[in-house]
Formats: sequence, structure tokens, C-alpha cells
Amino acid sequence: MALLKSGWLWRQTSVLKRWKLNWCDLWIDGSFVFYQTESRRDYEAKVNLKATCVNVKSGLECPNVCPPESHPRENLLVVFLRDGNMLILCANSEDEALAWKLTLMEAKINPVLTYNPYDDTYQTIPINSHNAVYIMPSTGTQHVWVHRDSYDDSFREQIALGLLAGMAAGAAMRSLLWMPFWFC
Repeated sequence: MALLKSGWLWRQTSVLKRWKLNWCDLWIDGSFVFYQTESRRDYEAKVNLKATCVNVKSGLECPNVCPPESHPRENLLVVFLRDGNMLILCANSEDEALAWKLTLMEAKINPVLTYNPYDDTYQTIPINSHNAVYIMPSTGTQHVWVHRDSYDDSFREQIALGLLAGMAAGAAMRSLLWMPFWFC
């Protein structure tokens, strides 16, 4: 997997609206990953731009956003997501913010391609694939591995709702099991 851009960006948290400095990696498949440190050990957040990004604005195009202290408004970046949320970022300079905006737009729009040197052709990789197999008549089978987190946010939400429903059903069943002893 190819890395399009990486560097330090300030990211505004969604709940407390505080600014955190994160190391960011933008991969060619549209994955925008935020880490605490440059070592890339554990990621804090991950956004798939190809599936969720609607628009990217920077600088003075973001009138309702306040930048962190000692940063001008020209350094701001706002990524608008499909679910109505915004990813609010701040670069260290206006030029860096513009470079991030152009790279984010490129990652959002451009498809992921693999090159076949035998036929001198390119093939598109589907967005949500993690093990794609391509069979070409002249060269045989070619395996392409695209790393993707197998558990996305909707899966986590389904597990949480299942646990909540199970607890509610267990509480109801427990009270119903003791009902025959109440009438004795």
C-alpha cells in the first residue's frame, strides 16, 4: 500500500472539542489514519475517505471554526463526512494546509490501481476489498492484498446494541422466573 502524505496535524476531538496533535497518514486506498506518535503503533481514529468524504475545505472557506491558539484561520482544514459530521484539522502553515487539502481531494476521487508489468495495463481495486484475486488470460492468477480493518464502526454498534438488548431481556426473564413464588 502506498502512502500519499503523512505529517503532524492538529485534530479537534468530537466530544470535548479540544485540539490534539496527531501524526496523520493518508494512504492511497483513501484511509486517513490518526496516531498519537510518529511510530504508528496504535491508531486513535481512522476515516475511509473514498466511502465517507463529501467535501474538503481549507483556510477562509471555514468561517464557523475556531483554530487552536497561536494558529491563524488560514491553517484550517475541514473534511465533511457523509453522516453529517465534520473532521476539523489544523496544519502548521497555510501552504501545508493547502497541500493536505489537495492530497485529501486526490485520495477521495482517484481509484486505486495495480500495475501489471506483463501486459502493461492497470486494474482497479474495489474500494471495500481486502483480498482481491484477479485472473488474467495471459499471465495467470495475480493476488493483490489490500489491508483493511475487518471490523468497522457499524459492527461495533451492532455488538453494543446486542449486548444492551441481551441485558434487558435477561432482566425481564429474571423477574418473570420469580413470579410463581410471589403468589405462594
